[in-house]
Amino acid sequence: MERREKSPQQIRQVLIFFVCLGGSLVCSENWRFSVAEETETGSFIANVVKDVGSGVEDLAARRARVIFDDYKPYLWLDQQTGNLLLNEQLDREALCDFTEPCVLHFQVLLENPLQFFRAELWVRDINDHTPTFLDKDILLKIQEGTAPGTSFQMESAQDLDVGKNGVQNYTLSPNPHFHLKLEDTDKGRKYPELVLVQSLDREKEPELRLTLTALDGGSPPRSGTAVVRVLVLDINDNAPEFQSPLYEVQIPENSPLDSLVVKVSATDLDTGINGELSYSFSHISRDIRKTFEIHPVSGEVHLKALLDFELIQSYMINIQAIDGGSLTGKSTILIRVLDVNDNPPEIVITSLTSPIPENSSPEMVVAVFGVRDQDSEDNGKMVCSIQDNLPFLLKPTFKNFYTLVTERPLDRETRTEYNITITVTDLGTPRLKTEHNITVLVSDVNDNAPAFTQTSYTLFVRENNSPALHIGSVSATDRDAGANAQVTYSLLPPQDPQLPLASLVSINADNGQLFALRALDYEALRVLEFGVGAVDRGSPALSSRALVRVLVLDANDNSPFVLYPLQNGSAPCTELVPRAAEPGYLVSKVVAVDGDSGQNAWLSYQLLKATEPGLFSVWAHNGEVRTARLLSERDAAKHRLLVLVKDNGEPPLSASVTLHVLLVDGFSQPYLPLPEAAADAAQADPLTVYLVIALASVSSLFLFSVLAFVAVKLCRRNRAAWMSGSSVPEGHFPGHLVDVSSTGTLSQNYQYEVCLGGGAGTREFKFLKPVIPNFPPLNTEREESHIFLNGFGFN
Repeated sequence: MERREKSPQQIRQVLIFFVCLGGSLVCSENWRFSVAEETETGSFIANVVKDVGSGVEDLAARRARVIFDDYKPYLWLDQQTGNLLLNEQLDREALCDFTEPCVLHFQVLLENPLQFFRAELWVRDINDHTPTFLDKDILLKIQEGTAPGTSFQMESAQDLDVGKNGVQNYTLSPNPHFHLKLEDTDKGRKYPELVLVQSLDREKEPELRLTLTALDGGSPPRSGTAVVRVLVLDINDNAPEFQSPLYEVQIPENSPLDSLVVKVSATDLDTGINGELSYSFSHISRDIRKTFEIHPVSGEVHLKALLDFELIQSYMINIQAIDGGSLTGKSTILIRVLDVNDNPPEIVITSLTSPIPENSSPEMVVAVFGVRDQDSEDNGKMVCSIQDNLPFLLKPTFKNFYTLVTERPLDRETRTEYNITITVTDLGTPRLKTEHNITVLVSDVNDNAPAFTQTSYTLFVRENNSPALHIGSVSATDRDAGANAQVTYSLLPPQDPQLPLASLVSINADNGQLFALRALDYEALRVLEFGVGAVDRGSPALSSRALVRVLVLDANDNSPFVLYPLQNGSAPCTELVPRAAEPGYLVSKVVAVDGDSGQNAWLSYQLLKATEPGLFSVWAHNGEVRTARLLSERDAAKHRLLVLVKDNGEPPLSASVTLHVLLVDGFSQPYLPLPEAAADAAQADPLTVYLVIALASVSSLFLFSVLAFVAVKLCRRNRAAWMSGSSVPEGHFPGHLVDVSSTGTLSQNYQYEVCLGGGAGTREFKFLKPVIPNFPPLNTEREESHIFLNGFGFN
């Protein structure tokens, strides 16, 4: 097989132009190759390396391939050598029927850059078919007395080959009555006619048998035969005549079976059997015989098979009317098939790239596909489109080929895949369309940093926790995929370099779980703030951070601590209560604090044990010890009270304190230590004795100073009273009882008025009931606490 030489009509100036559509190059020059039908598969056709204009190594790199117009793989291109090889045996008759020349159009496609080369493959006919008669037994009726020279048309033989390989000649067996005459049709085909040489005599020879042979022009020639039976009839001197020599008919290709195409009519002037007509087709091909039929009596032509405009656009049918004497009248029917839009467009994807990276540059080629419609005119014109609001564009390239390209950068986090529907619609009526779906995946690049679910996290952990306790978690998500979305957590260096963060908490690098490495103490550390970071595994890696605030919750791990009265092992403090005190008289106040906070530091007071139950009571909320009833002479002078101080924690913790109360008559009785205190003092060590002596000396000196000061005041008041007529001078001795607890259980200051009677034989103090309470400002709390302690002899 070699390339066919260009025809003289193609000897003209070669016009080369470049069509730049989507980066593709199309050459206008057609390549022409030829091959004989029935050639073995794999046979060499041509080498296209020189025609392509690039080296053999570029063919594979540019994915060179062959695409026929009907998308059938008749040839294949060896990318290693550039040879065009036959992919299958070709049958010219199946491909082109009687069309001559038989030309198959195809393109050679190269990518990167996209380039097309148009080419033609001419399939040469070989003599592989024998002429055959459709009717092996031909019946010919001839009236006797027919004049010599009369010709009788015979059915032509059918040969699927074309050109010189088709039917070229006919021969007739020797006989005295007929010789053979060949006639040419308007399409260049030959058909035989029997010409009467000698008149027939039915009485001598009523029937003749002749052998008709058809020969083609192949080498060697092939032949086919048929038997012609000639029946001699009576004389019939009038031949039928049709009303029109040409019938023109148009019929849509979608007409149903048995549809009436046309009705023909002929007349014969003879009468009787010689005037009876029979209609039939004459010199028709197999396609016409399979598609149409004519009623022999009525002359109606009906549709026998479905029409297809895309295969055959018109039919030329020769018809004849034969009377009873075998005289014939001839006419022709021209049937034009009208195209209807019965073929939807076709889509063939030739190249598809998926997935594509999300940072792809615009106009990246995603797919290459071709479209076609077998209809004609508007029915075959097509419009190609895709959905709106997609970052893709369709660009026409060559002939009916399109490329699908990106219009703008993609974002995988917004959309991971695109289902693109390619819609091809023709312009026929009604419009037909074809849809083809392709899925384009978007691959990920690391363009998103991890994002925490919260900018700051607040966690709670109760103090005295067990080591390695899980206290909470942080979580960050990355919108990327794969390794780009795998997040690793870590603790960030604290702003305070002195903070031992690594010894306090740790974080699981994989899931962000936080753990307390050791027990925390609310009283030592109430709030712990630190930063955590999240880093993905992309390249380059991206990170983010969040703030974690750990609040240590208080636990009830501190018992109440009694500030007053002090329980330090020294001589107990004795409270003096006048027997004239009324119920509710304030004896003393138990002052206590708790190192915890919240309800764990809410203190309540309870009288556990008393020398005389019912005589004293303790207020539960402020620890004030008051008399519960009037005192009498029968009440013992010495009382010992055991007060329980309990917090509100779970479980509650408590402390106890002992109060010693001495009942006196208007402070006239000297203060006597309790026997228990005297016994304890006697057993104290010498250092305690020295301390007691020193404390007693200081107290005595202080008491003497107070008495002297009071005496001077009283003397001045007596003088003033004598001058004013007053009988009883009074002196004021202020005193303060102040709450020193941070809990504020004692909320008021009580001022007592102490009066020393000037006319008495002995000096005595009398407690009177408190006057209006005085509310000091809070900022004097510490100063008053100091005065309160000093008032009881504490430094």
